[in-house]
Amino acid sequence: MSKVATAEVQTPSISEDLAEIVEGLLLPQKTISPKFFYDDIGSKLFDDICELPEYYPTRTELAIMRDNIDEIVELIGPRASLIEFGSGSSLKTRTLLAHLRELAVYVPVDISREHLQLAASGIKTDFPEIEVLPVAADFTQQFRLPNPKVMPLRNIVYFPGSTIGNFSVDAALELLKVMHHEAGKGGAMLIGVDLQKDVRILEEAYNDAAGVTAEFNLNVLRRINNEFGSDFDLQLFEHRAIYDYAHGRIEMYLDSLCEQTVSLAGETIQFEQGEAILTEHSHKYTMDGFATMAKTAGFEIKKVWVDAERLFSVQYCERS
Repeated sequence: MSKVATAEVQTPSISEDLAEIVEGLLLPQKTISPKFFYDDIGSKLFDDICELPEYYPTRTELAIMRDNIDEIVELIGPRASLIEFGSGSSLKTRTLLAHLRELAVYVPVDISREHLQLAASGIKTDFPEIEVLPVAADFTQQFRLPNPKVMPLRNIVYFPGSTIGNFSVDAALELLKVMHHEAGKGGAMLIGVDLQKDVRILEEAYNDAAGVTAEFNLNVLRRINNEFGSDFDLQLFEHRAIYDYAHGRIEMYLDSLCEQTVSLAGETIQFEQGEAILTEHSHKYTMDGFATMAKTAGFEIKKVWVDAERLFSVQYCERS
């Protein structure tokens, strides 16, 4: 596998990450940001989740992309810069790369440097004619785009997987504003948006029978132990995912199975039996709800593609 140089490293410092984790665990509702899921192990586990029979988003979004690729490519146009926020297994990205005309550059952006390198190297091996310029960065903040050899005619921000649903409504709006900035003048966004649906389908997707999602959730505690010297006992926490009707979202927790204390960065964090750490929200949108948020961020939705069961959508939005 060929080596791909990372264009820039703009990840937060360890001290900033640690401060954020401690602050979240000292809140009345203990919280760990879902961005801390994605160390190398977490990224691999998420790729495994995407293959699970209960987890409909990946296969549904991929089918939408394949069924509508000609129209998607026509809207994007030639010699674009494809900027992917979050670099996963790249199945949907590969569909785009195989069809886009005269792509100027592919810029995957991810906070996990090693996972980013692996994904970018795989793309470069399979698409040697495409310039690949990965950027290691926290994409919730504005970052500097690399300088490609071929000047793009426009920027296309690509955000598959409905990862936008992992952010609170306010944070999602701020992220869309970052995307608006990175898209630049004449740019656009292609984004996967999960839709509201039968609750049984949703809860099964986040409580798979094989327990991969539970392992993925617990891995965030393992990461904090390994990288920040904490002493979480993973056997004393249990994964739980439920649907919150009021907010239209899946909520994922790690429940403490007993009264216990955990040490982190000089702080002693106390847990009551049954007390939970909130690790993820996964918002499910209505068409009108997402359109309103996108408009507030400066985007106008030009085209929406959905599957026959209306489980998922892929939306093309231009800067208004």
